Amino acid sequence: MRKLLIAIFAASAGQVSLAQSTQGLSNDGLLLDRIAAVVNDGIILQSQIESRMRIVVDQLREQRTQLPPRDVIEQQVLEQLIVQEVQLQRARRLGIRVPDQMLNQTLQRVAQRNGISLSQLPSALASQGINYSQYREDMRNDMILDALMQRDVIARISVSEREIERFLQRQESSLGDQIDYDISHILIALGQVPSPEEVEAAEQKAEKIHQQLVAGADFTETAVAYSDGQNALDGGRLGWRRGAQLPPVFFDVVRDLQPGEISPPIRSPSGVHLLKLNDVRGSDRVIELQHHTRHILLRPDEILDDRAIKSKLQRIRVRIVEDGEDFDDVARLESDDPGSGPMGGDLGWNTPGTFVPVFEEEIAALQPGQISEPFRTEFGWHIVELIDRQERDTTEEVQRMRAIEAIRASKREQETEIWLRQLRDEAYVELRG
Repeated sequence: MRKLLIAIFAASAGQVSLAQSTQGLSNDGLLLDRIAAVVNDGIILQSQIESRMRIVVDQLREQRTQLPPRDVIEQQVLEQLIVQEVQLQRARRLGIRVPDQMLNQTLQRVAQRNGISLSQLPSALASQGINYSQYREDMRNDMILDALMQRDVIARISVSEREIERFLQRQESSLGDQIDYDISHILIALGQVPSPEEVEAAEQKAEKIHQQLVAGADFTETAVAYSDGQNALDGGRLGWRRGAQLPPVFFDVVRDLQPGEISPPIRSPSGVHLLKLNDVRGSDRVIELQHHTRHILLRPDEILDDRAIKSKLQRIRVRIVEDGEDFDDVARLESDDPGSGPMGGDLGWNTPGTFVPVFEEEIAALQPGQISEPFRTEFGWHIVELIDRQERDTTEEVQRMRAIEAIRASKREQETEIWLRQLRDEAYVELRG
């Protein structure tokens, strides 16, 4: 349980408004806190850095990792908090919010996975020295960042017909696509349009790090010290990935590595990488019960808040259920989902687990032909209709959908790094000594 809760907690840190008091003295005249960095119109406090560093150090010790110097960890933590603050500021500008109801549902699932009730979660966290109120807000920030990632990165990753065809051909001819790889990586990042000198410097730095690793340097410690990737403080760990979900430039190298081996430097649009293959395992496909659904999505904005959007969606449901309007026509006219809206809200056939948990729970409670009441996810307010549910064998349609998902997953890592680097480069950041 500790590992699960700490992992979730470590993904975010509390945010503080620039308008708040950020520096004060105790009765003894001691400095209580100070501004470590100004990020656009927000700030990062030294107390946030210290709090995050305690978590990072605990994690590294649990991994039995030799701790790098304090200033190295502090620099990585500060950079992580800066990038997170920039993302949260963008989410606020876009009106991305997570209401308490949706947050409570997520916390309920966390508690259930740990074999306790939601009411027991505060005391369980307190036993680990974690403040429940802060934990709630950190979880809320995680959910906001997930929604922002879906909007800015995942939803904009395009997949061409040619890519789908090549994927399916490779799947038929390559057993590697049915194998899972446990990977760690170190990234030496490059800007959007790097100069030849910057590219050469990054490649030289990566080569020097590669030589250190080959000579026996610990990969986890080296990643913490040198990697520019967002998972640097996790020792560069990417975790288990299906071969087909890896970027082609990674897959072509990893499939030829043995567990424990480290790749030479690899160039990609986001920078120069070093990969370590931790382990390999086979994987069999499982055919599950599938559901065919369609939905209508409405997103709150500066004019219509959650209450107004929910009320509007309730009226839309009445138009369909009681007045007999066609779901397809209403979805094309009203839905804010750019993907399914023009197709009458049709989400196609999917297996359980494809959508976010709240959405899946609503689908599970429906019978074919039924339409849900309005409900909230991090993407907005929905009503969903279950068109049909049945056991289906692997078909061309399912293979095609999996191909699209795998191709998007293979692009996600690099697209995310590029997106985060762009946000960071465009932000005003002033470090305070």
